[in-house]
Amino acid sequence: MEPITKGWSNDKKYCVTKADGTKYLLRISSAEKYNSKKVEYEMMQKVAARGVPMCQPIEFGVCEDGVYSLQSWIDGRDAEETVSFISDTEQYRYGLEAGRILREIHSVPISHLQEDWEIRFNRKIDRKIGMYNNCPIKYENGQAFIKYIDENRHLLKGRPQCYQHGDYHIGNMMIDQSGKLFIIDFDRDDYGDPWEEFNRIVWCAQKAPLFASGMVDGYFDNDVPMDFWRLLALYISSNTLSSIPWAIPFGQNEIETMIKQAKDVLDWYDNMKNPIPTWYNHSISI
Repeated sequence: MEPITKGWSNDKKYCVTKADGTKYLLRISSAEKYNSKKVEYEMMQKVAARGVPMCQPIEFGVCEDGVYSLQSWIDGRDAEETVSFISDTEQYRYGLEAGRILREIHSVPISHLQEDWEIRFNRKIDRKIGMYNNCPIKYENGQAFIKYIDENRHLLKGRPQCYQHGDYHIGNMMIDQSGKLFIIDFDRDDYGDPWEEFNRIVWCAQKAPLFASGMVDGYFDNDVPMDFWRLLALYISSNTLSSIPWAIPFGQNEIETMIKQAKDVLDWYDNMKNPIPTWYNHSISI
């Protein structure tokens, strides 16, 4: 068993190698998470059954250290590192694939009713605005995010909900030895507006704008509705507001990362006056 230290999850993660050389990913969580981890594992089974390229769920149960899940091992490199060394066309093509995979994840049926999305997300927005207002560190022109949110809350009305990966961005993707894209880390899975799932696309856009562009085009089959851009700007505004209070306990490096990200977002959206970000490039041909 070799420990894996990368990532933000509270799970203990290991690369486990059997005597015959077969590798697995072992995740161990605290015992009190049994119910939530069991549901997570069962949803992963449903996603895998749809052919989504991912760590295949193999076994779930209780062990001495808590709750475990055993998954297949992906032998490859982090997509986040790989995109820096590939052509623009390949970046865009991987983005297209990521968008199509996400659409497949969102097609997994959910069995129980969720609270109305408008009510639920407005409550989340109010909490995040409160966190930002009470935070000792403010963004330059951070009020632009709050103004945009207040002017566009009505877009939340009547939005559908689906199963979500919960942390869908290039940092949770891998490319295997054959060049195939895989999705990893379903431990933040959730339910909500399918378009909200794009709120982490800022990480993709900062690293590889063409990958981010392809992800949007792949999800919508190159027919992106304007309401998507308006809602995405709202979701990103909400996320950005809470990022700075979140970062403070982790130290100055994380604070500076979030301040830079907020500046990038304001640049992309012309201080939240244009809902289509400047990183979006629809002109590339493959």
